[in-house]
Amino acid sequence: MKKTSILKNKTLVIGCGSLGATIANKCSQEGKNIMVVDTDAKSFERLSDRFSGYTFVGDVTDLSTLEEAYITTAKEIIITTGDDNTNLFVAHIARVIYNVPQIYVRLSDPDSEILLKGMDIKSIFPLELSFDKFNLMRGGRK
Repeated sequence: MKKTSILKNKTLVIGCGSLGATIANKCSQEGKNIMVVDTDAKSFERLSDRFSGYTFVGDVTDLSTLEEAYITTAKEIIITTGDDNTNLFVAHIARVIYNVPQIYVRLSDPDSEILLKGMDIKSIFPLELSFDKFNLMRGGRK
């Protein structure tokens, strides 16, 4: 019996706060096949009028919500909720269960990055990014 491979061609954004909406809007402008999931339908108001992706309301800790949002065909997932525990959970699920090739996760606590060790999951730390930008604006002075 021949095993068929699943075409992974979607970008999945988890969390439609300021960061998630900005990323989703940019991906939509680039013509990506974009899906956005949030627990609150009002959060989708942050999306541009020209947003051409799909939105899903649901609990991302529920695998059926992730599957409804096409995680099985995601080539990348960007996890941006405001809760580190949720973000870590979804990142692990995306890697271990669904084998999503590219995973990016927003974390507030840099110490929690250790929980991703050896998993090929890229971390985003808003505090560090803000400090780095501040430093650049000051001419790199410390």
